[in-house]
Amino acid sequence: MARDYRKIRAWQLADELAINIYKATVCFPESEMFGLTAQMRRGGVSVAANIVEGATRQYQKEYVQFLHTAM
Repeated sequence: MARDYRKIRAWQLADELAINIYKATVCFPESEMFGLTAQMRRGGVSVAANIVEGATRQYQKEYVQFLHTAM
């Protein structure tokens, strides 16, 4: 059962979070570009990506597993 991830409130919030992280990390020191900045950006995107991945799964158990990973 495919779900429209764009209608999932958790995804909407995670997407906003990822955008805000990118905006906030623009002003981080260049020395952190491959350290803290990259880690924060990957983490922010990962939450939204796991929700999308779970939403595409056929079985509820898999969906819940991806939501758990997103948290």
